[in-house]
Amino acid sequence: MLLNADLSMRALVHAANLDWVSSPAKGVERRMLFRIGEEKARATSIVRYAPGSHFARHSHAGGEEFLVLEGTFQDETGDFPAGTYVRNPPGTGHAPGAEAGCTIFVKLWQFRRDDRERIVRRPGEGVSGDLRPGVVTSLELFSGADERVVFEEWDAGATIELPNPTGLELLVLAGDCSDGSEALDGWTWLRLPAGHGLHVRAGPQGTRVWYKLAPLLHADVCDFT
Repeated sequence: MLLNADLSMRALVHAANLDWVSSPAKGVERRMLFRIGEEKARATSIVRYAPGSHFARHSHAGGEEFLVLEGTFQDETGDFPAGTYVRNPPGTGHAPGAEAGCTIFVKLWQFRRDDRERIVRRPGEGVSGDLRPGVVTSLELFSGADERVVFEEWDAGATIELPNPTGLELLVLAGDCSDGSEALDGWTWLRLPAGHGLHVRAGPQGTRVWYKLAPLLHADVCDFT
C-alpha cells in the first residue's frame, strides 16, 4: 500500500472524517494517514483501542513514536494518560492495550538507526520554549540531532508562522486554524516538505497542536525489510 507516499508533496488529511479500518487485533482500529507497505509498514496513523483490547507482545525494529489523544494507553511499563508522548526506540517491544479504551497518534519505522533513547513525557512535562508572536504556550517534548517535537497553544485569531528548513508534520489537537485555502480542524494532519514554511491563522477559540520539525525520512532511517 502507498498512501501519501510522495514526501516531496504537501499532504493534508482530515482524520476525524475517515472510516476506521480493522487491524489484526480484535477491537483495535486505524485511520491511516501515511503508509508505505502492507501490515508491516512505514506508517503514520490514528489508532483506537476498544475497552479491553490489546495487541500480543511484539517488537519495534524500526522504532515507535506515539501521542495519547484520548483515554489511557497501557503496557507492561505503565499507564499513559491522554497528553503523554512516548518514543520507543528501535529494538524495543511491548504488549500494548487499554482496559478502558484509548486513541493514539502513532508513527512506525521512522526512527534513525542510531536513535536508542527512550523518551516518556507525561502531561505537562517538557521544556518551555520561546514564545513567537501569537503563541501562548510552547512545550518542547524532544530535541535530537535533527528532530524537534513540540506542543503549542495559539491565541485566538493569531497569525502563526513557523520556518520549515527540514520537514514539518503537524496534528491539530483542539480548536482549528486555516492556511487561507483550507480549514484544519480537530485531528487534521498536515505534512509539509522542507522549505515550505507554515503560515496559518488560528480559529476563534484558539488552537492546540502537536508538531515535529525533522526530515520527513531520515537519511539513516531504520532499514525496512
